[in-house]
Amino acid sequence: MSQFLALLLMLATLGFFGWIGWQAGRERQIDRDYYLSARGTQSWQVIGLSLFASGMGIWILFAPSEVGYYAGFYDIFAYALSAATPFLLLAYLGPIVRERLPDGITLGDYVRTRLGREMQGYVGCIAVLYMFTFLFAEFTAIGKAMHVLADVEPIIPIVAVAAVTAAYTAYGGLPASLGTDRIQAWFIIWLLLVVTLLMLGEGPRNLWDRAVAFNPEDDWSIGSFTFTSTETLKSGLALLIAITAAELFSQGNWQRTWASRDDDALRRGAFLAAALCFVAVLVMGFLGTVVAGDGAVEDPPAAFFYLLAGYPVLLLAFFVVLGVALVCSSVDTLQNAIVASISQDLSDQRLTLAQARQVSLLLIFPAIWLALEMQAASVFAIFLFADLLATATVLPVLLSLWERIVPQAALAGAIVGLLSVVAYGAVTADLETGVGYLTSPTNEWGLANLGVFLSALIGSGVVTVGGSLALGSDD
Repeated sequence: MSQFLALLLMLATLGFFGWIGWQAGRERQIDRDYYLSARGTQSWQVIGLSLFASGMGIWILFAPSEVGYYAGFYDIFAYALSAATPFLLLAYLGPIVRERLPDGITLGDYVRTRLGREMQGYVGCIAVLYMFTFLFAEFTAIGKAMHVLADVEPIIPIVAVAAVTAAYTAYGGLPASLGTDRIQAWFIIWLLLVVTLLMLGEGPRNLWDRAVAFNPEDDWSIGSFTFTSTETLKSGLALLIAITAAELFSQGNWQRTWASRDDDALRRGAFLAAALCFVAVLVMGFLGTVVAGDGAVEDPPAAFFYLLAGYPVLLLAFFVVLGVALVCSSVDTLQNAIVASISQDLSDQRLTLAQARQVSLLLIFPAIWLALEMQAASVFAIFLFADLLATATVLPVLLSLWERIVPQAALAGAIVGLLSVVAYGAVTADLETGVGYLTSPTNEWGLANLGVFLSALIGSGVVTVGGSLALGSDD
């Protein structure tokens, strides 16, 4: 399709969401608490659609199909399950945290009540780093998508999306994000319907035959949806651990915990989001195996877009609008959540509302720069780095629900979780490999490395529990 049409559709879509966000932000007087939490105002339907839209960024067009292109059934199923598991955990953990801390905003707020200011600061740093990585990965993905669909230079959609989302989130805070999420969620549901119709149009039998065929040309690609092996099972389990841990550090999910009208609204909304996310990732992962069955492609992270080749301009136009909706749905959530973590966890609530808004605007500049620098990188690989940081910290945080956990042991456990990764690499290979795992936790096939993620999880858990029992016995 032409660049002019693509840019026109992009700007129109951004303008629409900017207007929705502005309207949501001016519905009522916004104080600092409402700006960051929208406390107790949202029904289960809104919470479910918002969690779904926030979790399903434009990465859904890249990462699952890339995993499907390279891997088999275990990885695809685990990826889909890992998209749903955080919301299932939120349905259980959210009401507990709400009961113990009714006036919270972030997970770090709860951590402070149990593990102290130092651990809150550490958790805040990990959360901000994870969410910031997610943010520039989303910018990277919209740049790739617009370049593939209409040969648009990546800097144009990246800057446009960043500017518009930063503007309406800086103005309206979490209420603006919740307002746009409701519309964006329906865009994503339309994606599933359109993709389903495309699949049926190809002929179910033909599509299945392509999905189960092994890639005939790429030695690094398994390519078959039905292929199972010990190695793909390991990488699938690694994905389940990594993404579940990481999503628990997405402060956008925790903001919506307190935005829920009550515990029932939170539970029902989380279950709705879990079901929708599972289906979306499973479908997109399956399509990656269809691409692989047709043969090698030049850019595997964009595997899904190869299926669109030859389709009419009207369909491509739909995916431009969809891509913008997808990236806005996650980016505005991340911008709000990062501001919440900085103002609550890192600054110890010393930032005013005006200063929080300024932070949300300043964040976009380094994110844009990194997105442009990372255009050649795999979106999936970028996420794995952020996932590892969260995996090393998640058990010390969740174990704080047990009253015997002490702050010093939890903080030591989180740090040892990362050191355990280095130790695992040094034992299985050498020290250089261990250090390299911190930024690239993958195996020789480029899939998630189970040993790396298990070492982070087990190391952090053992030190947290063992240290708490030892220190507690001294009291």
